[in-house]
Amino acid sequence: CNRGSSIMIYWAPLLHFYQPPTQIFAILKKVCDESYRPLIKVLQGYPYAKATINMNAVLTEMLWEHGQSAVIKGLQELAQRGQIEFTGSGKYHPILPLIPDEEIERQIRRNHLTNRHFFGSVYSPRGFFPPEMAYSHEILAPIAESRHEWIILSGIACPAKWPMDIIYEVEADGEKMAVFFRDDILSNKISFQSINGAGFIQHLKQLHSGQGDIYVITAMDAETFGHHIQNWEKLFLAEVYEALEPPGPLFNSLPVQKPVAEQHQGLFSFGSAAKDIEIVTISQLLDLFPRGPIVQPRTSSWSTSQQDLDQNNPFPLWQDKNNMVHQMQWEHQSLCHDLVERALKLADNPESQRYAHISRGLFDPSLHSCQFWWASKKPWWDINMVSHGLVQQEEVILNAFRAIKLSGCSDEEKRNAYYQVIITRDLRTKIRERLMWD
Repeated sequence: CNRGSSIMIYWAPLLHFYQPPTQIFAILKKVCDESYRPLIKVLQGYPYAKATINMNAVLTEMLWEHGQSAVIKGLQELAQRGQIEFTGSGKYHPILPLIPDEEIERQIRRNHLTNRHFFGSVYSPRGFFPPEMAYSHEILAPIAESRHEWIILSGIACPAKWPMDIIYEVEADGEKMAVFFRDDILSNKISFQSINGAGFIQHLKQLHSGQGDIYVITAMDAETFGHHIQNWEKLFLAEVYEALEPPGPLFNSLPVQKPVAEQHQGLFSFGSAAKDIEIVTISQLLDLFPRGPIVQPRTSSWSTSQQDLDQNNPFPLWQDKNNMVHQMQWEHQSLCHDLVERALKLADNPESQRYAHISRGLFDPSLHSCQFWWASKKPWWDINMVSHGLVQQEEVILNAFRAIKLSGCSDEEKRNAYYQVIITRDLRTKIRERLMWD
């Protein structure tokens, strides 16, 4: 709702919820207690506050399986109230530009089916969040085919004049889709606690030229609030929401409880000073701003720097051309994928088909991005997260080869498959040697 004829600044925050399939329950519970539940409570306390939410379906499933369904219910209720919208994504948080096209389609489809099952009809995403905002032109076709209307990318991907009053489009196979770019600088300032609520409001006002409505998109991990930065959902997010409370009888008459504000009296000092700023979901921007020209975004992620682009190294945290562990990880995963495809093709009896289907199911979570991120050493390095990824893929290979061995295919086919198994075994040994000695 536009607050009259004054020029408006529309702020569209996006929060990205994700935990890897290898995450242990103790950490999952800690994140729920420190971040997810407090975030939901803040949004419940400010019914005019809005957010766009990406929830990778692997996390939705884990929340249900580990007795944390209150988080699912809380988000579902917020969606029913119209405070949040969901986006589509890849279920197991893979780096989409680095996996085969058919795997992209499968990850998008499984993400939708799983989230629709748990959230119900309120899960009806119009937009798409590629994990880590990792983008290349090749991922557009499967996203467009899944009927998403827009995609969100990192600001560094923007190849044209920075959009604040128009919405660029991208095109794949004749299908057009809106493309939004997050404000990387502002988002990172929030993520690294380099700006407070007052500074954020002032920053938004300074962006405005006074010549017409504009929009600003911020996007960051949901875990930033409360887990990565203790109480940041109160000290930043609730403070900003408090400042942006709209005037008028509609909102004044709502039976609103503001537990955060009540517990932190004196923290909120803006009053009603920010009347020209409105919080919206990203999809609402489609109705507020005109479309601009078609652009070709840069291949990049939300962790890509200009130096990375200059060095033709667009995904340095997941596929750094100078990182030998990354290179071996991706070779291992490629062989793993090939064995799964062979198993599905060659399995010709109930027993071999059973193992082939097991390998297919296990391969999906083995694509998760964290195993590569923890091998990046930029600056993080965790040998166990890398090893967990190898163990997942080793189980895929075990079942895939078992399917081929039990099938009626030729001995030559079986020998060729076993040669691949030997290569994967050698790669795992080399990677683990690096983990032990580097």
